[in-house]
Amino acid sequence: MEHESIFEKQSRHRRYFYDGFLSGGDDRDVYVRYSAVPKNLPDLTVAIVSEDEQTGAQMVEQLEEQLPFHINTALNLEQAKAELDNRSIHLIVHIPQNFTQQLSQQGEQAQLDFFMNDSNPATTSSAMQSVTDQISSKMVAQIQTQSFEGLLQNMQLPEDQAKQMVEGVMTKVAPNMVVTNPKPAGMHNQMASMFLAMAGYVGAMIYSMISVGALQQLKGQLGKWKAFFGLQGLNALLALIVPLIGLTIYFSIHGYGAETFIKVWMVHALELFTAISFTSIFCMLAGQAGMLLNMPLLLSQTIAGGAMMPQEMMPGLFKAISYISPMFYTIQLDYNLLFGGGQTSKYLLGLALIGAGALLINTLIHQFKGVKTTNEENTPAAQPQFM
Repeated sequence: MEHESIFEKQSRHRRYFYDGFLSGGDDRDVYVRYSAVPKNLPDLTVAIVSEDEQTGAQMVEQLEEQLPFHINTALNLEQAKAELDNRSIHLIVHIPQNFTQQLSQQGEQAQLDFFMNDSNPATTSSAMQSVTDQISSKMVAQIQTQSFEGLLQNMQLPEDQAKQMVEGVMTKVAPNMVVTNPKPAGMHNQMASMFLAMAGYVGAMIYSMISVGALQQLKGQLGKWKAFFGLQGLNALLALIVPLIGLTIYFSIHGYGAETFIKVWMVHALELFTAISFTSIFCMLAGQAGMLLNMPLLLSQTIAGGAMMPQEMMPGLFKAISYISPMFYTIQLDYNLLFGGGQTSKYLLGLALIGAGALLINTLIHQFKGVKTTNEENTPAAQPQFM
């Protein structure tokens, strides 16, 4: 009975467990380590879902004050999981219904759940993993401290009984990390989406300069619109064939199955056609000098493409570019098809709309640009007149 009374006293102190973990003035120092990563890290979103009716509300309130992120507390667990799958939120902290009860019971572990979507840029995954580890370790440390204060204050305990109690407190909180849409091990899997998308975009950029130059030569011979639509047909054919090279190499290293291969192939075919149309805009306007505009756009998409960091963390200019970036939509679709994730139709529609918009702009440019006739091309330049 004496042993039971000790744990009854422990239950009276459970509120101090939370206060020690959540309200300490120095606890914010846990997050100073984030200064080494992009300053926009706090723009990520963490959902806190509490089902504990005893002290869960207090935990949510204090966590909301302490965590340096956008906090969403309006979702239930199923809604939060759906948003996590859509990459709208980046971590779920779940306080189970019996969390407080388990803390106060002898021999029970209180489980704190963390949900993380691994189908994300490496920056997001590593940051959320760090948050999980630090919340867990900080909570366990504070519970240990406050438990010892609550249990041993004004008490004279036998050595063996005290040892048993200490061991119980050390394992009182059990963090449970649930990783959804896990990536296979290896850097080639982490960076495959970026390199495949970039290879297609670079090839499209070079090809667009060559093809637009050929169009200027052929439209005087074949006719303005026959040459233009003939070029679009060739673009579509190349977009269907060329991605097979890179995809075959990647899938031979890490196969995902025939169905996934076909889906990824179609996505990259659409990306290549879209990228050709997109990069052709500047070549149609400025000829070979259009490459001077295409190069900065290519370089900006190393960040705006969404493989290095999520859209929420991008600086303003790169975030704006991401909305019209063929690479961004392709990389998100690759994440979904290879690893898992939501809103596939949204990204597919976005990529298709960019391609359609770029093709329309090229059509309008072609409409208003004149056609050089063969005679004009062969007319020698005027000779200067001397008095």
